[in-house]
Amino acid sequence: MKAKLGVMSGSGLLGALLAAACTFSPPAVVLSDAASVPPQVVEGFSGIVKAVTPAVVNIQVTQGERVRGPRDPRRRDHEGPPGRPGPGPSPGPFGGQPPSPFGGPGPFGPPGDQDEPDMGPPGGPPRPEMSGGSGVVIDPSGYIVTNNHVVDRASDIKVFLHDKREFSAKVVGADPKTDLAVVKIEGKDLPYLKWGDYDKLQVGDIVLAVGSPFGLSQTVTMGIISAMGRGNVGIADYEDFIQTDASINPGNSGGALVNLKGELIGINTAIFSRTGGNEGVGFAVPVSIARMISDSLIKSGKVVRGWLGVGIQEITPDLAKAFKVKEQRGALVSDVNEHGPALKAGVQRGDVIVEFDGKDVQSVSELRNRVAATVVGSNVKLKVMRDGQEKMVTINIAERPADAILARGTEPGTPPEAAEPRKGPLNVLSDLRIKPLDEESRAQYNIGPKTAGVVVAHVQAGSPAEQAGLQRGDVVQEINRQPVHSVKEYEAAAGKIKKEENAVLLVNRQGNSIFIVINP
Repeated sequence: MKAKLGVMSGSGLLGALLAAACTFSPPAVVLSDAASVPPQVVEGFSGIVKAVTPAVVNIQVTQGERVRGPRDPRRRDHEGPPGRPGPGPSPGPFGGQPPSPFGGPGPFGPPGDQDEPDMGPPGGPPRPEMSGGSGVVIDPSGYIVTNNHVVDRASDIKVFLHDKREFSAKVVGADPKTDLAVVKIEGKDLPYLKWGDYDKLQVGDIVLAVGSPFGLSQTVTMGIISAMGRGNVGIADYEDFIQTDASINPGNSGGALVNLKGELIGINTAIFSRTGGNEGVGFAVPVSIARMISDSLIKSGKVVRGWLGVGIQEITPDLAKAFKVKEQRGALVSDVNEHGPALKAGVQRGDVIVEFDGKDVQSVSELRNRVAATVVGSNVKLKVMRDGQEKMVTINIAERPADAILARGTEPGTPPEAAEPRKGPLNVLSDLRIKPLDEESRAQYNIGPKTAGVVVAHVQAGSPAEQAGLQRGDVVQEINRQPVHSVKEYEAAAGKIKKEENAVLLVNRQGNSIFIVINP
């Protein structure tokens, strides 16, 4: 190093400067047409804003004697004002708190939530809070799409346009499963937004969020599409969210997410927040879902969805190994409805659906959304993996029944067995205590009369079963694909498992079937 420095000194100051310039000057950046900066970034977004904002409205909702902003108990930061207990977070699909990809309790919630209204002085009438959510006009005759949680349980709905006009609105239809609703005002030649093309959206695209955060109507924020296809967030039953870092705050629920053409590409629905305000992670129902749902609600007042009649769950590495699936993709069939089209087509519990209608299945949420969007009555081919072998089945898509119809019915029970908890054999099930599923157990754990199996009475803390997620009150229905209807059958199936082997259990939890792998 000393010799090199010496040579540089000997070559003169000019040589040193030239050498430094050659070494440290960054190369000139030449923007190609494909990577060029959109003209809106240089010129600003005023043209888009002027075209878009007239179609985004403020929605004020009255419930009873007071005006409220939309509320949702899933928000842990809205458990009630100090000194008064709130509803707390609602359970996820299998009990407990809703799932969160960030770990811990799910801090996801609708950004339309507002603080509890000031109830006024003691003995006086409640003081209404003049705030609410947002909505988007999608038809010049006055159809407005918003979030279901904005207008849910409303006794009166007021819509305020950009020009200060006020309209009364009525709910045309609502779909809690996607958290979308359509309301109608009596108007004509109203400014409205055209739908964008979902297939043209890409991560990194610049987007604008328009709504009424904190009651401040016509507020516009900018960001990018941070991710596509966000599912299993725990906000709605059918999820395929666009994630964005455009600032979304309380009051934005039901507002517009638009592209640089001013087209509607999403309905702002939820935020990830530990404070209740924007933290750069917002979620919007994509145009692919919002357009289909709103069209269906406008035409018939309800949503017609395709239905396979199966319960499905994600493939974990352990489940992929247990069910002889080479790739960790697809959807594992954990239950087959006895009245559904899947049973008639030959789909079996334990099948892994890897292809639907000629396209690969990557996740549960993707398959659920695709099935729901399939025309009822159409024949669709499914590719499933069964015991390591590919099989093709053709299924006739049925209409998804109402939740009440899908509830399990009654059937004759099995003869009663001794209710004393039984200990498992010396293997991964050793730390389980099980007992027969009698009337007392059904009442204690809220187990339906049609559910068969044995109930988990105790799970040892720190045991492999607890680490795998098994819980007290779970109903074990299969062990390593062997059906279990009684304690005797449980002991016979469990006794076949060697000390160092894992066990694949089919468990019914609050009416939902899931597979659980217990490793030694």
